[in-house]
Amino acid sequence: MTEHGMPSGGEITFGEFHLHPRDRRLWRDHDEVLLTPKAMDVLIHLASRPGEVVTKEQLFESLWPGTFVSDHALTVQIREIRKALGDDPNHPRFIETRHRRGYRFLPGADLPPEPVPAPDLPAPGAHTPIAQPATRYTLSGEVNIAYQMLGEGAIDVVFVMGWVSHLEYFWLEPRFARFLQRLASFSRLILFDKRGTGLSDRVPIHQLPTLELRMDDVRAVMDAVGSKRAVIVGVSEGGPMSALFAASYPEKTLGLVMFGTYAKRIRDESYPWGRSASEHEQFLDLIRHEWGGPVGIDTRAPSLFNDPEFSSWWAAYLRMGASPSAAVALTRMNAEIDVRPVLEAVRVPTLVLHRTGDRCLLVEEGRYVASHIPGARFVEFPGADHLPFVGNQDEILDEIETFVAGIEDRSRSEPVLATVLFSDLFASPPATPLDQERQRRMRETVAREIDFFRGRPMAVDGPGPAPLATFDGPARALRCAASLSRHAARSAMPARFALHTGECDPMESARVTGVAVRVAAGVHSLSEPGEVTASSTVRDLVAGSGIRFAEAGSLDIPDLQRTWRLYRLTHA
Repeated sequence: MTEHGMPSGGEITFGEFHLHPRDRRLWRDHDEVLLTPKAMDVLIHLASRPGEVVTKEQLFESLWPGTFVSDHALTVQIREIRKALGDDPNHPRFIETRHRRGYRFLPGADLPPEPVPAPDLPAPGAHTPIAQPATRYTLSGEVNIAYQMLGEGAIDVVFVMGWVSHLEYFWLEPRFARFLQRLASFSRLILFDKRGTGLSDRVPIHQLPTLELRMDDVRAVMDAVGSKRAVIVGVSEGGPMSALFAASYPEKTLGLVMFGTYAKRIRDESYPWGRSASEHEQFLDLIRHEWGGPVGIDTRAPSLFNDPEFSSWWAAYLRMGASPSAAVALTRMNAEIDVRPVLEAVRVPTLVLHRTGDRCLLVEEGRYVASHIPGARFVEFPGADHLPFVGNQDEILDEIETFVAGIEDRSRSEPVLATVLFSDLFASPPATPLDQERQRRMRETVAREIDFFRGRPMAVDGPGPAPLATFDGPARALRCAASLSRHAARSAMPARFALHTGECDPMESARVTGVAVRVAAGVHSLSEPGEVTASSTVRDLVAGSGIRFAEAGSLDIPDLQRTWRLYRLTHA
């Protein structure tokens, strides 16, 4: 064995190549092929074990002993070897990827097959036929979600398209197809249509996806393809959902990329960008009367405004992506979104990208998002196109590839974004046997309802108001609170219920701590018996859910330098 822990045998011949492990040299016929030392280590290790699946763990242990190395470091070496050998990962001659396991040096590689040239991506807009990946389905609740997967990179990337989408129409526009191919060249790329759009199940207008349901769809698709952690790439309206996902599920999120995004769609004094309310209504009228044509192309792809082929594709893409009524409902719902309070809870590596002249979403909105996410990096590009695959897509993809390459898996626990349900339901000890029986039955009801609404129950075993549960979705939390309030009233146990969405410390027991608990307690202190009261953060995150509120004052916490508007639940 050599100092690298690799066999030191004689020449290994495969195809037109001759590998000399002892001399650590590679020849193609009579020309030497140069590799970096670490890539040479990997090649010798694999070539010395033809036909054997060598796991990533075995490679790390042999080639990087005692050192923590991310999967991407190995991917870089494999990519260098393939480039040197002219090996196509989709039709490998020499090195075969076994997804999530490792690599195999093909046992027939010593035969001289016909050479397979390494593919080059077509130029943006080139009319090169591109085979699209198979469309598959998985259930999210009772709704079928369409998804596709391509690429063999070590890191998963979930691509979240904004507004409406259609998986198979992605691939009919050469620029878009090339953009996705490039993403897949350094990742395992996961694409999907959110419910109600594209190839996913169409749903009634009142059941179009809220941010909460969109997160459910992402989790369902990740589970379907066996993805434990991924980089989430959100475009435009996909950005707010991606930020909420990253804050709610840091254990599933390796990193966050947002392009041409925003925190709030309708401008006001505290957010002086985006459309005014009247401009928004005008755009809704445009959708109602002109859906079927290239609606919005003037702001989303101004550089191609006069391109008839692109206009035709864009119009068909929108038609296939959503019906006019669904497009109106989705656009109205997006206008209600406000994720500003969520941004500070994003604790994963974050990259925010925006074009300076974006006519759909102003560059100030991207700057705002980046400035409110701890440690986020903001990159601004010239140009006016809103769609990332229109205009100079390579400068955008270069930034994303560099970002993905630099991500390291984190093992430490991170704070999570959760909705805390606070109540005084069990604040007083039972005074009589009848009270004791009522509380026993109510505890059973609480446990059942929390489980039904997918909450995480908290231990309530002392006097005074306390958290009953936490939820990863504020709409579910509100509906659970409404149900419990009705049960409590029928049981002659009128109680106050309060909710706030914010950062909670990592939860490893039936206890919850963090700023969110403190704010929820403050909301509870200002609520009325028999009512469900929520902070403005909760209200802003349930846009499109059909849940309705009435104003109920405000909560000020001086040392946090924050004020929250309060809202009484009127319909859930």
